[in-house]
Amino acid sequence: MEQSKKSSLIIDIHTHIIPSDLPKWKEKYGYGEFISLEHHKPCCARMMMDGEFFREIENNCWDPDQRIKECNHVDVDVQVISTIPVMFSYWAEPKHTLEISKYLNDHIAEICNNYPKRFVGLGTLPMQHTSLAIKELERCKAIGLKGIQIGSHVNDWNLNEPALFPIFEAMQDLDMALFVHPWWWGAKVKMPKYWLPWLVGMPAETSLAICSMIFGGIFERLPNLRVAFAHGGGSFPATVGRIEHGWQARPDLVAVDNIHSPKKYLGQFWLDSLVHDPKMLQFIVDLVGANRVCLGTDYPFPLGEDIPGELIKTAGFDQFTQDILLEKSALEWLKMDRKLFI
Repeated sequence: MEQSKKSSLIIDIHTHIIPSDLPKWKEKYGYGEFISLEHHKPCCARMMMDGEFFREIENNCWDPDQRIKECNHVDVDVQVISTIPVMFSYWAEPKHTLEISKYLNDHIAEICNNYPKRFVGLGTLPMQHTSLAIKELERCKAIGLKGIQIGSHVNDWNLNEPALFPIFEAMQDLDMALFVHPWWWGAKVKMPKYWLPWLVGMPAETSLAICSMIFGGIFERLPNLRVAFAHGGGSFPATVGRIEHGWQARPDLVAVDNIHSPKKYLGQFWLDSLVHDPKMLQFIVDLVGANRVCLGTDYPFPLGEDIPGELIKTAGFDQFTQDILLEKSALEWLKMDRKLFI
């Protein structure tokens, strides 16, 4: 179906990409669990972490033409592309993380420049070093990226860490969107079996990130910072009543950096739609508003949505609401005009 004849564009804000070839950073730097790729058969590669198998990926993880082919098959018009979180490398020396970030950001920018109607890019930063992160943020803006993806924590820092605030402030000043993706290292040792870091750890990490930004006063101090959280906000929506009650019951522990109710900020940040359940999708739409929920699929990974937008289209929303969820909320978060894509 031609885009101009559709009720709405379909914009997927949560997709990951990686270059087909990665420098041998461990050999260059002499340390670390840096990712390398082994292209062991056509259209497939093994992601290796410090020489150990991490994940098998296919060419849709690096080939924009294959991605466009698959997007056309499922009627997706635009993908917002960001690196795979294992590439953040916050644990590395900041100058090395900066070099890796530049490599990844240039790759994403090149794809977006080559296919401007199909891809929008989010960069990655050396978040463990304030001034280097801001410098690369400014460069991301200059090369055409529309936002930044960060992890739910930065090494031992939660997102209320004072050293991170100037980076968030610069994002607001530069009009760059922010996408917060959970990272599983906190659960790696505690949850070794049953894929629990992804099933339990990541939802908890996203709630940790949201609560850290709320209680740390980030949303209060930066009301124009446009933040979206992956996986429907993780466990936050289901526990927001408990979080609110904790703020009321023990303000001496909870309201130490921000006196305002957590519920004040519902509707100030975005969530993606990746919740895998129609009742949960309806719940988060009721909680934060349809204009604060965007289609997100985690393409091309197995915990994603197989047919992008299917949950939105089959959850019982009217066409007006579907249009918001599939297109309008994403355009508002990105601060972009739909005319750029038609």
